[in-house]
Amino acid sequence: MNAPYFDVLKSLRRQGKQKQMVTMEHHYRVEIFTAAIDQQLQELNNRFSEQMTELLILSASLNPRDGYRSFNIENICKLAEKFYPEDFLGDEKIHLQCELQHYGLDVPVLPDLKNLSTLGDLCHGLVTTGKADMYPLVDRLLRLVLTLPASTATSERAFSAMKIVKTSLRNRMEDEFLRDYLIVYIEKEIAETISTEEIIDSFYLIKERRAHLK
Repeated sequence: MNAPYFDVLKSLRRQGKQKQMVTMEHHYRVEIFTAAIDQQLQELNNRFSEQMTELLILSASLNPRDGYRSFNIENICKLAEKFYPEDFLGDEKIHLQCELQHYGLDVPVLPDLKNLSTLGDLCHGLVTTGKADMYPLVDRLLRLVLTLPASTATSERAFSAMKIVKTSLRNRMEDEFLRDYLIVYIEKEIAETISTEEIIDSFYLIKERRAHLK
């Protein structure tokens, strides 16, 4: 690995300049491995903001994997208070902490709930065992957290679609038209079920038209 690394293109560009010895280890460690890690970190930073990262970390405290090892009452209360303030009233936040104390002693030892691995399984298990009625605030928070992947995926689909729809040739597109265009593009499965005849009929119902499309 200490052998010198020779790059033909760089060697040609550096002709007339002082040569710098680069070893094979330096090339693969710095120019390839570290560069790839930096690129992946940059992609993650672009995809997940600090607020989103904190939300995911706090949500992990509800994860039942490995015998509820990540269970943390303080983080769960912080999750409800910071990210779902409108879903929990003042008294409910206090009651949530009390529920979590009993929940942490009860649920992890139940035979039907102690070997779960996902939040979806936990939510389903609480309902089937009747524990959802015993811990309604915990169940509510679980359901709110379970909506996170869907909302995140929808946002990512919208941004990806916007890059395709609003190109440099369409940079003067109005916001209302762009919004309607994106809805049709994102929900293309639904749009494909609507026939051209139905679209024309709806177009005529808006107001009288001089042009005859059919």
